[in-house]
Amino acid sequence: MDVAIRGDMIRLGQLLKLADVADGGGEAKALLAEGVVSVNGEREERRGRQLHPGDVVRVGDDELRVVSIKGSDPL
Repeated sequence: MDVAIRGDMIRLGQLLKLADVADGGGEAKALLAEGVVSVNGEREERRGRQLHPGDVVRVGDDELRVVSIKGSDPL
């Protein structure tokens, strides 16, 4: 599933909440502690990990791709 962000970066905990994988920061922290979250194929335990467009987060069987929402460039 693609998860669109407006800026150039989002923190992992925020992404998990935005994608409805976690209801809040405590649940996101628990998922990370269980070792079921990976970023770009590597296990991740830091809720504050910075993610950028193109990063792929896997939580169990769910795959989340960070994509950027870019507005129209002014002429």
